[in-house]
Amino acid sequence: MTQRPFTIALSGKGGTGKTTTSSLLVRAFIAAGQTPVLAVDADPNANFHEALGVEVKETLGSMREEAFTRNIPPGMNRHDYVRFRFRQALVEANGFDLVAMGRPEGTGCYCFANDLLSECMVQLERDYKFLVIDTEAGMEHISRGTIGKPDVLLIVSDPGARGLRTIARIREIATQLGLEPEKIHVVFNRYKSGAAPVDIGNEKPIAVIPEDPAVEAADLAATPVSRIPEDSPAWQAVRTLAGKLIVMAREKAAKEGK
Repeated sequence: MTQRPFTIALSGKGGTGKTTTSSLLVRAFIAAGQTPVLAVDADPNANFHEALGVEVKETLGSMREEAFTRNIPPGMNRHDYVRFRFRQALVEANGFDLVAMGRPEGTGCYCFANDLLSECMVQLERDYKFLVIDTEAGMEHISRGTIGKPDVLLIVSDPGARGLRTIARIREIATQLGLEPEKIHVVFNRYKSGAAPVDIGNEKPIAVIPEDPAVEAADLAATPVSRIPEDSPAWQAVRTLAGKLIVMAREKAAKEGK
């Protein structure tokens, strides 16, 4: 039986560096030989593909439901056609693949895109060792069951008060959705020397990613942030975080007898 990938969802207030952290995690798993990795951009406001340095030509949100009833080629059923179109939206790269939810066309909701991702993910994800999902603060895709329950939820926050207050809100949403508290971890990003006086609980952050000029330089140069130099502090911190997640994945596999 094929082992399911270890799933990591990243959430947090916009602007806290969630997508940067997600892209560096993908790179860190590849560097550790944990390939292939599937990256899922589940935040319509994110630019996961830009951070990873790949181009997205089609998103699931741009696919219209009527096309899946009207344009099915002869000899192909709807299920096979959905899988075919999903593969077309998949961006294949060195060590990882990416699929983007995008935004629904017009005034349509995400119902069809959610269903499309849900229908294909179970079959598609079996090819991957790790699944890294850049999701939104409201965690719509978790609440809808689109991506299932992640093995780990990383709440990314800068040290500012608004970001830290968001930690409590996301943690509450996640636990209400049935995610066990021990699977929820905080990541401090852009950390300098301290944090705002906001209570985020007694748990220590699983990672502290320092303020890094290389990240800002990549942003100003419009180059993929995932390719910052290997000696940069942010890369080193995320690489350490990836090591901890790899250990968690191995412990889970051993517990399940795989």
